[in-house]
Amino acid sequence: MTSGDAERRAEKLESHPEGSRRKRREEGLGASRVTARGEYSGPETEQLMEAVVERENMKLALKQVERNSGAAGVDNMTVGQLRAYLREHWQRIKEELLADNYRPQPVLKVEIPKPGGKGMRVLGIPTVIDRLMQQALHQVLSPIFEPDFSESSYGFRPNRSAQQAVVKAREYVREGRRWVVDIDLEKFFDRVNHDILMSRVARRIKDKRVLRLIRNSTRRVGQGVGTTWSQVLPLCRRL
Repeated sequence: MTSGDAERRAEKLESHPEGSRRKRREEGLGASRVTARGEYSGPETEQLMEAVVERENMKLALKQVERNSGAAGVDNMTVGQLRAYLREHWQRIKEELLADNYRPQPVLKVEIPKPGGKGMRVLGIPTVIDRLMQQALHQVLSPIFEPDFSESSYGFRPNRSAQQAVVKAREYVREGRRWVVDIDLEKFFDRVNHDILMSRVARRIKDKRVLRLIRNSTRRVGQGVGTTWSQVLPLCRRL
């Protein structure tokens, strides 16, 4: 199934927004419209790529990638070389993104030991350029999806942390709750149905360039490896 098929399939999928959640959606989207099926329309979701490549958004994304640092990908470009590369090539990259011609590079597969000596874990390291694109994309997508995420979700979310999760857990203990359920989505992107995943994303995002970029990024990871430094993938996992 192509990304276009996934987008058309999204038109057929029904959702049931309720109460305060729906109210938050309507308020957060301003001029956008929430349909009876929970889908969105409006310039915010139809021309998102322009927001992704906007100068201030890219400057913020670049600073975050530099703070994160990390190893080079398959092209051997380091974070320290990124600014100089962008000064020479950003206009071309921007035009590729706007024209729907940008394609993420393969991830670099590396092995690291699992905790407790339980074998090796394979990670995929994106190139620094792809990490920059993922960060810029995340900064635009996050405000769209965040209002609908569970109040009990703390991982990979803005202004939330593991420490806050511990504080909440202690509150539950004081309330007399005693059961703990530990669930892990093992090899999520190896096993997830990408067509269903993209159909859920397409309920909210109408810019086909952004949908294809997300699909291409998740496909790169779903090849037997985990990934590092990706902001978009944890966002998709919560859908």
